[in-house]
Amino acid sequence: MTMTQNLHDLGQSLWLDNITRELLDNGTLRRYIDELSITGLTSNPTIFDEAIGGSSLYDGSIQQKARSGLSGETLFVELALEDLRRAADLFRPVFDRSGGIDGWVSMEISPLLADDTQATVEAARNIHRLADRPNLYVKIPGTPAGVPAIEEAVFAGVPVNVTLLFSHQHYLAAAGAYMRAVERRIAAGLDPRVSSVASLFVSRWDRAVANRVAPELRNRLGIAVATRTYRAHCELMATPRWRALAAAGALKQRLLWASTGSKDPQARPGLYVEALAAPDTIDTMPEKTLLDFSANGRIDSVMPADGGDALKVLQRFAGAGIDVDALAATLQIEGAGAFVKSWAELMQSIADKSAAAAAT
Repeated sequence: MTMTQNLHDLGQSLWLDNITRELLDNGTLRRYIDELSITGLTSNPTIFDEAIGGSSLYDGSIQQKARSGLSGETLFVELALEDLRRAADLFRPVFDRSGGIDGWVSMEISPLLADDTQATVEAARNIHRLADRPNLYVKIPGTPAGVPAIEEAVFAGVPVNVTLLFSHQHYLAAAGAYMRAVERRIAAGLDPRVSSVASLFVSRWDRAVANRVAPELRNRLGIAVATRTYRAHCELMATPRWRALAAAGALKQRLLWASTGSKDPQARPGLYVEALAAPDTIDTMPEKTLLDFSANGRIDSVMPADGGDALKVLQRFAGAGIDVDALAATLQIEGAGAFVKSWAELMQSIADKSAAAAAT
């Protein structure tokens, strides 16, 4: 039995934090599903920028679409959905067996829309319609402007992966938006079963403070924040408000661990995967992390629902001069900015390859 199967048996879904045409064409994704218990995947502008800009596999599709009059974001959405539909179809048996709980793929809306609530909702609805797959999430950032967009998109029946969450406060804001949307759907006589996940980014915390804390605190902040968030999630699931929604047929918004590859070359590659083992959650991991954990990983314990020593660890960081709340806001802003940069580079790659098609 593989270590990844052990996590699956624990009740945790394992998703791949990557998609490329090569993974689909050469059967690697199929193998990860069959051999490593992968039951979904996530994507973002950085992943697609690296896949499209660093490969010739997309050139033919780009040239064909450019000749038909597509360009820029419209061309990219069609291009990305070609890959994501194929992946969604590979995961469709998991989706069907789990009753829609697992077996999902995700596509991010343009990060340029992060501060425009209405445009975000319209983009989410458009991607959901064009994808034409029941198991595709639209990723919306859990920023202040994104929270109302999450509510409106879910109310409209769009499955949403809430991204760029960095604290339990961020998570609770996203969860609140999800529950309000479901409550509104119930009040309107609509089906409450609209799926959502809430993605908490982990390793970026430790990269941000690596040179600001004592050695004994290295690589401990991200796990403490995640454990505190897991406690908030478990507490929320026990509230009368959520129990009433569940009784009405609503789906639990699952907690997803993102950014789970270690950024510290001195740390174990599976550091975060091992610490984030928790039932009824999702861990989306880069290929390198997935392969290392499957070969060398271990599971010594399960994340405590009561938060364990997370609060004490966070207090130690506060004592070391780390303002965790302020840093959460900074990391969210920086994360959004990084996606904007990748988006710009992605649009430039598509423009360059489209221009090459026009010249032939």
